[in-house]
Amino acid sequence: MTKASLYQQLKQDIRQGVWPAGSVLNQQKLSEHYQVSRIPVRDALQQLKAEALVVMAGKASLMVPPLTATEAEELYQIRLQLEPMALRRAFPQLTFSLLGQAEDLLHQIEQDQHLSAADRGALNWRFHLTLYQASHCPHLLRLLHSLHQQVERYLGFQEISLNYADTSHQEHWQLLELLRNQDLDAAIALLQQHIQQAGELLTNHLRQQPA
Repeated sequence: MTKASLYQQLKQDIRQGVWPAGSVLNQQKLSEHYQVSRIPVRDALQQLKAEALVVMAGKASLMVPPLTATEAEELYQIRLQLEPMALRRAFPQLTFSLLGQAEDLLHQIEQDQHLSAADRGALNWRFHLTLYQASHCPHLLRLLHSLHQQVERYLGFQEISLNYADTSHQEHWQLLELLRNQDLDAAIALLQQHIQQAGELLTNHLRQQPA
């Protein structure tokens, strides 16, 4: 297994709960689990640490951070500011081809019945990114990419534990239809609702969990 493939595998395993929130990870443990040397493990952990998918847990170990209501609320509030901005800036450049690509991603989600939560989350993000990339705002897109890396653990938990996948998917179809109809104001309002309702549902759920 190469360094790059180990990084991707470890990232996917964190998303899918193989290493759930609170798991303590160290090089020895992971090298034995994935049957690789410590060097690619060390490099993969450094990449994941840079993305905040793992955090320090003592001098020699890292931990998959817990899901918290405070962080979930902060992340969705940031999304509420940045994503409508990106869509508004992208709107004048949303071509028939780009909207068609976004539709293809939604069809792919529907047709593949064996998608993992991680793969479904990746396709959902590609749907949003396909729309936002037309903004041609590289700094904004980099911010959104970094934000998504923080959000994706929560989105996977939300789809599985809160059974939110179908609601989210239908709202994506509604958003696409509004954009095709050139109704920017309604599309922005739906995007804000899409982010806020899911964020509030998740935040409230996490607040009710035992400490």
